[in-house]
Amino acid sequence: MENRELILSIKDLQISFKTDSGTVSAVRGVNFELHKGETVAIVGESGSGKSVTTKAVMGLLASNAKIEQGSIYYTWNDFHTGEKKEVDLVKLSEEELQKEIRGQKIAMVFQDPMTSLDPTMTIGKQIMEPMIYHYKKSKKEAYEKAVELLQLVGITDAERRMKNYPHQLSGGMRQRIVIAIALSCDPYVLICDEPTTALDVTIQAKILKLIQDIQKKKDLSVIYITHDLGVVAKVADHINVMYAGKIVETGTTEEIFYDPRHPYTWGLLSSMPDLTTNSDELYTIPGTPPNLVKEIKGDAFARRNQYALNIDYRIDPPMFDVKGSDTHKVASWLMHEKAPKVEMPETLKQRIEAMKRGEEV
Repeated sequence: MENRELILSIKDLQISFKTDSGTVSAVRGVNFELHKGETVAIVGESGSGKSVTTKAVMGLLASNAKIEQGSIYYTWNDFHTGEKKEVDLVKLSEEELQKEIRGQKIAMVFQDPMTSLDPTMTIGKQIMEPMIYHYKKSKKEAYEKAVELLQLVGITDAERRMKNYPHQLSGGMRQRIVIAIALSCDPYVLICDEPTTALDVTIQAKILKLIQDIQKKKDLSVIYITHDLGVVAKVADHINVMYAGKIVETGTTEEIFYDPRHPYTWGLLSSMPDLTTNSDELYTIPGTPPNLVKEIKGDAFARRNQYALNIDYRIDPPMFDVKGSDTHKVASWLMHEKAPKVEMPETLKQRIEAMKRGEEV
């Protein structure tokens, strides 16, 4: 990225949930950065901590959640003074988050538009409301901006749509409305939590293209949360692979797709639907994720990892730098200089070669 202005920095974030079964360690020391105009993707299985991490940024954690330690630094240029300001979002009160941050500086697009929209309010009113609340715009100003936003997200006959209710629109249109609401206060950061999961493939592609186009126009920084590596390949600059509450591999999209080093990343890439091989079966990672109520000794992935070393069952691996890269890091003892040399599966090698040649996978 040419523009490396840091906008969001998460440091050693640890989040737990109190449940009837015990305390769940959902996020176990997450670190990552987001720069201006950049798209960072967080990928992993359900329950890996992707959504919890980003909900902590928004201050939208459930009442039984607790941030055990860590910080979430948000940096922006003050519109009035031109000065750079930095705040630790973890230390802000609910009132400060609601008034200063949520919706205004950082906005979120959720997975299911029907749960994000109020079925009793018109579309127009729902887009206008944040502008009136945060910027004290008049109804006339908010109405005009709302119509502009509807046009920006590709909704035709915008003025007529302003009077519609959510149930009168298709799933794709509702997701466009949710994006319009998220953009209504001109945020600097847009968090997209599985924004295309409930949509069919053709609409998915349109929504992803729409978010990319808006990002370029407004110089937005975007965080994508997804389990779909196909989505990631199209939109991300940088990828964080999460497993059991930790980031286990991080790098540019090219590094993760063409030079993956963690066995879990190998599994994720191998389990993508593939048109280049003759196999009738789709690869699945063996076993199940660990129970995060219990203390995890060593590497959380060890019991599912056919390449696990003895040390994996005793000590959690640190983040190792991949030689020759400033951006590629891997939490695996296989990266240690004394570890045996392990190659990625041959089928994955073939798939990566096909991707490099530009073949469809």
